[in-house]
Amino acid sequence: MNDCKDDPRARRRHFMRVCGSAVSAGGLLPLLAKAGTQSYKAFDEVLLVDERGDALRADALPDNEEFIFYYPLVSTPCFLLKLDETQGVDLQTAAGSEYRWSGGVGPGNRLVAYSAICAHKLSHPSPTVSFIGYRKDLPAVLNDSDGVPPQSGVIQCCSEHSVYDPARGAQVVSGPAPQPLAAIELNVAQDKIYATGVWGGDLFETFLSKFGMRVQLEMRVADVSAPVRGNTVVMRGDEFSRRRIRCG
Repeated sequence: MNDCKDDPRARRRHFMRVCGSAVSAGGLLPLLAKAGTQSYKAFDEVLLVDERGDALRADALPDNEEFIFYYPLVSTPCFLLKLDETQGVDLQTAAGSEYRWSGGVGPGNRLVAYSAICAHKLSHPSPTVSFIGYRKDLPAVLNDSDGVPPQSGVIQCCSEHSVYDPARGAQVVSGPAPQPLAAIELNVAQDKIYATGVWGGDLFETFLSKFGMRVQLEMRVADVSAPVRGNTVVMRGDEFSRRRIRCG
């Protein structure tokens, strides 16, 4: 997946450059879902590719490793994970809209993807630092008041310790987050991975209202609300952010 093996900074620059160029040449378009309900929005189908532009293969992804890609906008980061197992679950947004997360996709139904924007205070991975991420081995620090024992295999935000279970639709395990992370709908066809829509309570407009100017400077794109077109580059989480906060 990597043409810049010896220089993480070069990989980050390449990633931002390719993602920024994913907007169609016909012009930058505003955020517009193709169709949907209160808890689901369909966006353009986008192919997940590596840094060379080759289609990412579901079978080739390592287990329990965090990857980052942008979807449905050129500025909204997402997590991609290949877990040991997943389970469908009924969930609810902060606004009360109910939806069904059907589980992972691909071989063994193990592939999942979620918006990497925390549902509490919008913490998110950036090229500079990430306060939110997948804790493969390190037990997450949970709020004592929740009475939940520390556990690994979760997504944790270090800002105020919101913890999500990626194997169960990113439902909230502990902390102040009012809803699960928005789930990215994936489709696997001929071992290629496509993003096609978003389930749950997305916070994209709120995110851009708060961080749009900073993200625009980081990504060097004219319109951070432009939708991704065609393909989106996937990068390892430890290569995407120069510093990853571990909460411990």
